[in-house]
Amino acid sequence: MELIDTDIRPWNSEDVREQFGDSLSLLPSNDNIKELQTILRDKNTSRSDFKFYADRLIRLVIEESLNNLPFTDCEVVTPTGALYKGLKYGAGNCGVSIVRSGEAMEQGLRDCCRSIRIGKILVESDTDTHEAHVVYAKFPEDIARRQVLLMYPIMSTGNTVKQAVNVLRQHGVKEERIILSNLFCTPAAVQAVVDYVPRMKILTSELHPVAPNHFGQKYFGTD
Repeated sequence: MELIDTDIRPWNSEDVREQFGDSLSLLPSNDNIKELQTILRDKNTSRSDFKFYADRLIRLVIEESLNNLPFTDCEVVTPTGALYKGLKYGAGNCGVSIVRSGEAMEQGLRDCCRSIRIGKILVESDTDTHEAHVVYAKFPEDIARRQVLLMYPIMSTGNTVKQAVNVLRQHGVKEERIILSNLFCTPAAVQAVVDYVPRMKILTSELHPVAPNHFGQKYFGTD
């Protein structure tokens, strides 16, 4: 089998800011994250290892996504009776996973936010036209008043995400209240989504022209 050389210069924060402004943020890169990305892209990685390391990367992305939610000042009393000035999340956060691969990120969100509500969107592509359309959506009734973490690990074209955002808009969610939590995406997909929903925030671990589209099948063991 002929190997395709995709060893290109990686995108850094300055490249991202110049190309996409404030719409896209990269997870701060380090050797640990690069190793996780390498394991997930390696065709020889076993399914059990794949799931283990995917969950680690998901947790890092979720934690950084939560850091982009609004916080408010608060004061608490410590066990010694001292007053401590701190922060707490603003009221009304929820997650929405794009089925099926997005469901891989749900546990990572629950591990960070114990009682958070999670909705679901199922988007399918027409076998002939490849046009994406929504076939199922279920959200908390008050989703229009919530900040939404939209979870979708692999974004190759952006079509699925655009359709998911359409449904959220139809339910009254403003695009500036949506954060897309993503593991891998292509520059073309980001550009398509940013052009379509410029006020939505996107957080990803890696920007690369070749997305690991085997992710969902490998994670759920259906490959």
